[in-house]
Amino acid sequence: MTVATKPAAAADKEMLISGCAAIAQALRLADIDVVTAYPIRPYDTVMQAVAKLIANGELDAEYIVASSEHDQFEIVKHASAVGARVFCGSSGVGWMYAMEAIAVTPALRLPMVALVGNRALDDPGAFGCEHNDALCVRDLGWMLTWVDTAQEALDTALIAYRVAEDPRIFLPCAIGADGAFLTHSETIVKVPSKEKVDQFLPKYDRGDKLLHPDNPITIAPQVNEDWVMEIRKQNDEAMRRARGVIQEAFRDFHKIFGRQGGNPFVESYMADDAEVILFGQGTLSMPVKVGVRKLREQGHKVGFVRLRWLRPFPTPEVQEALGRAKAVGVVDRDYSFGSPNYGAVLYNEVRSALYDLPKRPHVISFICGLGGREVTLDSVVEMSEILLKVAKTGKVEQPNYWIGVRG
Repeated sequence: MTVATKPAAAADKEMLISGCAAIAQALRLADIDVVTAYPIRPYDTVMQAVAKLIANGELDAEYIVASSEHDQFEIVKHASAVGARVFCGSSGVGWMYAMEAIAVTPALRLPMVALVGNRALDDPGAFGCEHNDALCVRDLGWMLTWVDTAQEALDTALIAYRVAEDPRIFLPCAIGADGAFLTHSETIVKVPSKEKVDQFLPKYDRGDKLLHPDNPITIAPQVNEDWVMEIRKQNDEAMRRARGVIQEAFRDFHKIFGRQGGNPFVESYMADDAEVILFGQGTLSMPVKVGVRKLREQGHKVGFVRLRWLRPFPTPEVQEALGRAKAVGVVDRDYSFGSPNYGAVLYNEVRSALYDLPKRPHVISFICGLGGREVTLDSVVEMSEILLKVAKTGKVEQPNYWIGVRG
């Protein structure tokens, strides 16, 4: 008796590519329908890589060069409404220029996936990495995730489409990629086969929410006080559901690709028995991990936790990862002038998340690496020494430190 077996999926292909090129490979594998382009560093290398894929016949998609960042997002917003899988992106002030279109996308329930090549907001002119550009949408209904490596960029882009396009969600997702540190740095990336991706990522289907002459519906009506609160509540419910959908997507991704098998929301590094923990997101994990290993060799119980999803914010996972420490230092590549304790965005998010714990660690704000300045090993040691002192004395001398500032 002959038993039919499913043919083995093709093996991953290893490529030496940058973070932006890894995103472009994900877009090829996801069979995007429409991509818009307007150049601004450091996001623009995605646009270039996608153009090359189309020119070489590896991707069949509408490639529309827009007249501005604003038009970029308007085009893909409407393309998504009629059932196209879309991609867009920008950086720094370009992201801000598109804010009118970006702000309304969640309420329209359009599952756009966008890359933010994190860049400082001018002026003074700067191309270096900061996170304030992407963070400007954290309260508007966008899902927000930050990636650490080119491999994670490719994987997360596929996961983002799976989650955003789930009918239970239909919310846009922005992927934060640190400018230069990730967008332009090349590394070996495992690029999966199209067969594997097709197993993981279904076709985009809007169902009865498709904008089409044969399906008379209204999108973006003028509702004023009659329905605005109900619409906002629907978005809130979708964001709450996103947590479970993200977990489902990661489980399926791990089964098919053999990667992303850990916690989808946070990455813990030598943190289980740590007395003090450094916490942050993005590419700062490399110098922090090196610093943690060095301090461990010296007998100090220091750990690191990296946040992977900012929206939805993983409160239970953050509480579990940080709750046993005596002191937590939140390393922000952003700022929030005039906020409580003059701390930055992540600091206040983490403090709020830990507030309900019966016994919670001291939380210190570290603002570091702004404008593309590197988070150095010396900076990691300096921050850790401050935390170790707090853990030993139980006293916080000051809640906020700017690390690596000259003068």
